[in-house]
Amino acid sequence: MASAQPNIVIVGGGIGGLFAANALIAHGLQVFVYEQAPQLGEVGAGVYITPNSARQLERVGLGPSLEKWGARVGAGSQYFRDDGTMIAPVQVTDSAGWNATFGMHRADLVEMLAETLPAGVVHTGHRCIGFERTSDKAKVSFANGAVAEADIVIAADGIHSELRPFVFPPSNPVFSNTVAYRGLVAHERVPHWPTNSWLMWLGKGKHFLVFPVRAGQLINYVGFVPADEQMKESWSAQGDPDALRREFAGWDPRIQGLLKEVETTFKWALYDREPLPTWTKGRLTLLGDAAHPMLPHLGQGANQSIEDGMALATILANTDAGHAPAALQAYENLRRDRVASVQRGARENGLRYDTFHGDVARRDAEITAHASFRKRLYDHDVVPEAKAAAMKLAS
Repeated sequence: MASAQPNIVIVGGGIGGLFAANALIAHGLQVFVYEQAPQLGEVGAGVYITPNSARQLERVGLGPSLEKWGARVGAGSQYFRDDGTMIAPVQVTDSAGWNATFGMHRADLVEMLAETLPAGVVHTGHRCIGFERTSDKAKVSFANGAVAEADIVIAADGIHSELRPFVFPPSNPVFSNTVAYRGLVAHERVPHWPTNSWLMWLGKGKHFLVFPVRAGQLINYVGFVPADEQMKESWSAQGDPDALRREFAGWDPRIQGLLKEVETTFKWALYDREPLPTWTKGRLTLLGDAAHPMLPHLGQGANQSIEDGMALATILANTDAGHAPAALQAYENLRRDRVASVQRGARENGLRYDTFHGDVARRDAEITAHASFRKRLYDHDVVPEAKAAAMKLAS
């Protein structure tokens, strides 16, 4: 069986693509990653790792790296009203009480995932421009003239995926009418700030999130505000720190103190897509944001990409090259409904945070009750389901 296992090309060297490569290699599969940027890296600031993906990082041997690069958040994580009044604790564990919830710098997570891959797996400077398929192979072409052929191609190339149209007709991303101001403050500039807590303040039409990254050396903040038309076109742009400070003027003094230290900020217009009815066509499948970009209001974008990668690796480890299309369809069938529910949940949670029609008590009650949803989210382990799907495929 080993000689007949499929060889795999991943297009996209972000979090989803790099984790998938780790998971596939851990399962004994041959894989190559092609990334358009001249070098690996991530713009942005913080990313939230929750127990449902932490258990997958541990399975591929990245638990120690997660402890090294991450900042574990736990008790003391809280929701507040904009004036600092406490609303409820934040659910940071699964139902068993396992706390594997970390704040990480995106660049650190990418480096952590990349440094464990064997030399020669990742090829940078390869921008995908075309795709062809036959009954037994898939072929990707790149702007530099290179061509990669494989039994399977995984599109992990983000919300603007070049390969998605080869699976499903093009559609426009959905704008959320919200922009996120994001950035980092060195902890030494706010030494009183806790390095083990995820904190969120909720106000009318806005909310403000803070959590530590890089083992507590940096404090990551995100200010979510309503967007005007000019902001709508801003996928990633330099922001104005004074404009950010004005947005949250009069809020909890702790926020004022943090924002006083902000020298540079970036703003992202927040988009997602409607859940796709299919992710797979023949020997091509989608993973992560290429399949299911979601709003950040559950902190699940990276986590669901990691779940995707482990599900795919678990299924493909028990598949030969000839049955690759059926295996990719089994992966899609396993993942599509769960991810669609998380996409919807992220939208709903954003509305819960920002649109409460003046009924603060009702919002606070919903925030408190939401802990049970997060427990179910964090309890999920994709591996037993993926193993069952693989066994069904083999029978």
